[in-house]
Amino acid sequence: MTNSLRDLPFADWALDKVIAGRVASTPDRPFLQFGNDSVLTFAQVHALALRFASELAREGVGRGDRVAIFAGNSVEHIALWFAISLLGASDAPINPALRGRTLEHAINLVEPKLLVAEAPLLSTLAREGLDLGALRSVMWFGALDQDLPALAGIELKQLGSSEVEPRGIDLPSLSPADTMSILFTSGTTGPAKGVIVTHAQAYLTARQTVEGLWVEADDVYYCAHPLFHMSPRFCVVYAALLTGARICFDRQFAADRWIDRIRDSGATVTIGHGPLIEMIHQQPERPDDAQTKLTRLGTSPFPRHIAADFERRFGLKGIETWGMTEINIPCWHPHDEPLRPGAAGKIRHDWYEFQVVDGETDLPLPTGQVGEFIVRPKLPWIVTPGYFRNPEATAKAYRNFWFHTGDSGYVDADGWVYFVDRLGDRIRRRAENISSYDIEIAANGHPAVLESAAVGVPSGYSSDDDIKLSVVPRPGRAVDPAELLSYLAAELPHHMVPRYIECLDALPRTPTQKVRKAGLRESGVTASTWDRKQNNVALRNLIEGVAVER
Repeated sequence: MTNSLRDLPFADWALDKVIAGRVASTPDRPFLQFGNDSVLTFAQVHALALRFASELAREGVGRGDRVAIFAGNSVEHIALWFAISLLGASDAPINPALRGRTLEHAINLVEPKLLVAEAPLLSTLAREGLDLGALRSVMWFGALDQDLPALAGIELKQLGSSEVEPRGIDLPSLSPADTMSILFTSGTTGPAKGVIVTHAQAYLTARQTVEGLWVEADDVYYCAHPLFHMSPRFCVVYAALLTGARICFDRQFAADRWIDRIRDSGATVTIGHGPLIEMIHQQPERPDDAQTKLTRLGTSPFPRHIAADFERRFGLKGIETWGMTEINIPCWHPHDEPLRPGAAGKIRHDWYEFQVVDGETDLPLPTGQVGEFIVRPKLPWIVTPGYFRNPEATAKAYRNFWFHTGDSGYVDADGWVYFVDRLGDRIRRRAENISSYDIEIAANGHPAVLESAAVGVPSGYSSDDDIKLSVVPRPGRAVDPAELLSYLAAELPHHMVPRYIECLDALPRTPTQKVRKAGLRESGVTASTWDRKQNNVALRNLIEGVAVER
């Protein structure tokens, strides 16, 4: 594989070694393009990263520090990630849709040395009543669409405003065990957790992607996934670093423009998640859908009811996988095997041990029997060492020396892995994991709500939920669903805003007074359930500054 860095010795599994190797090998190869902007080479992106590193170092950022990135998809976002890593610090990318308590939690959990924000998001940080804890420094980039807001007790500086050339900075040598990033993922009964991602972990995910999607130097990626997720970072950007491939990014996913962007970019490989694949498939078929250069789609899952037709229609091969931020992607569909609808692939036993166990006893189950997936690495530092500042969640996940994924399924006699369902109360909506806790905390802050419970109900897409919120009004108060929804739209990111609201006299409970969420899920949507879509309430009309509803 020409100019590939995928076979580095383990001691060099760190981003500084990979960037140095790529820039030394192919500095002038095209690397990044956002939309129809100019294409930047590897050397140009590296130069921007060094410039940002110099500015961050002047602000006191160094080894062991944490820097939050509050921004959408952009070249600057990627260069910031590189810059922070090169300084030996850890970046914490925050979903730019977060607001209110969910945003407070992300920032205050990480306690960053400073936060770097995209200019249009400064108004979100300046919202009255937002508690930013110990944060005292914010840098911003991009075009301001209004006057620079004031942030109480926080110094604002523009990133990239200096014309001074980057000064010489002493960059540390990074190791596989060093923390690269803290990526947020939602649990079931609490706020989002910060997954610690090591340099070895990120490198291996990229290497597995190169091997699993057989990415070469002359490939072109198309990607519209948000950069606060692991997939675009490690399966696209980092994989391109390893191989010298080119990437065409978009800031947001749009199903109706997907095939045109694939064609215009000359993409040969792309990634997607189940609901997004279904949205693309729902678009009117065109006679030239297969007349592109696209040959491979990495997807999790590949919805079984459309997988074969999707391959036919777009003239590509779907590579289904199974994984999660904490453990990378242990399961890949071998690219030389034909489509097997519903199968997530086979375990990469060269890197991982894998078992399907009884959720109560942790004992292995027979072939074909459904149980919980658990994983254990065969090399140090290739899965998360734990959740940032959350030893309880770390201990729970790693009980009996295996990582418990919370996903269930089975393995057949031929070693094919089949994902069946999620365990617990986790909600999955449009490729986003959602904690019911965050929704309930926001809803319980409404003056008419006594208590609430959020659950996922089938959305119509495979392995995907819509959100149903059950609320109990305070005595003497009535809950207006539309007014409650408007309130929640100001408190939650758009992907957490419920579709359904039902008012109950009391929440169903177990003898120990725990809310019986299984009963709320099973009851689903009834004639008395209020549906924002049936009532013609669009999120884009509710959320200030957000014009997106997936």
